[in-house]
Amino acid sequence: MKKTTLFLVSLMLIFMTGCSLEPPEWAKPKTGGDVKDIKIGLSISTLNNPFFVSLKDGVVAEAAKLGMEVVVVDAQNDSAKQSNDVDDLIQKGVNVLLINPTDSSAISTVVQSANSLGIPVITLDRSADKGDVKALVASDNVKGGQMAAEYMVKQLGKGAKVIELEGVPGASATRERGKGFHDIADKELTVVAKQAADFDRTKGLNVMENLLQGNPDVKAVFAHNDEMALGAIEAIQSSGKDVMVIGFDGNDDALKSIKEGKLTATVAQQPELIGQLAVQAAKDVLQGKTVEKTIPAPLKLVVKE
Repeated sequence: MKKTTLFLVSLMLIFMTGCSLEPPEWAKPKTGGDVKDIKIGLSISTLNNPFFVSLKDGVVAEAAKLGMEVVVVDAQNDSAKQSNDVDDLIQKGVNVLLINPTDSSAISTVVQSANSLGIPVITLDRSADKGDVKALVASDNVKGGQMAAEYMVKQLGKGAKVIELEGVPGASATRERGKGFHDIADKELTVVAKQAADFDRTKGLNVMENLLQGNPDVKAVFAHNDEMALGAIEAIQSSGKDVMVIGFDGNDDALKSIKEGKLTATVAQQPELIGQLAVQAAKDVLQGKTVEKTIPAPLKLVVKE
């Protein structure tokens, strides 16, 4: 008898849980009216990269101007940690999520979790492969890759041997910058090697050292970000070779290196602007306004004057 009663109670609990599809009060998005009590959850892929520090600063500054609170978490380039971080932000009752994905595929699950709770998601610099993302705020990464290849062709001529240092595998920025680069390079240049260095300066140095040994006559390097480009320059200088290096981002270290005549060029983004535009998009979404699915931030090729 006791077992039967326990079974029936369990069934009732399961039925009640299954029928409760309404998200908890803390997870319900606030729309319309004042946004000064809004809490933004910001998940950054890594704060060990000056570009993403600037992006974070842009978010925090714009949110402060609007009277919004920002809770910042650092994924440290670990996609599993980022998923846990976003889950924690949801538990803390954020009203909107701004996510700079470490891995565009891996982040999809928590984006979908936020969707099920009615929490709007906006991605910065990199997209999510699945889930409802209200807007992607980013530079045109494909165009940036094309700009780098076109500059190489202009400076070195057709058929020049070049190397590509790729970003984190799985990141949309890696795919898009690579696509743009190869749109031109596969027709106009000779790509003798490409290898991931995960957007990291030390890895850029180590990978470049190895690639130089196997490709001593390389003329140029395109790195998917400035950190890898700066690492590559260290390896090239140690080898005594003269190799053109083009990065991507336009961070302070890269701009300084260009002035010093070390880094050849960078496809400069505006990370603080990306952060500002993301907060403005979040505000519009929370007030029930329609936003563009893709919000672009302008690019510029920076070379020594």
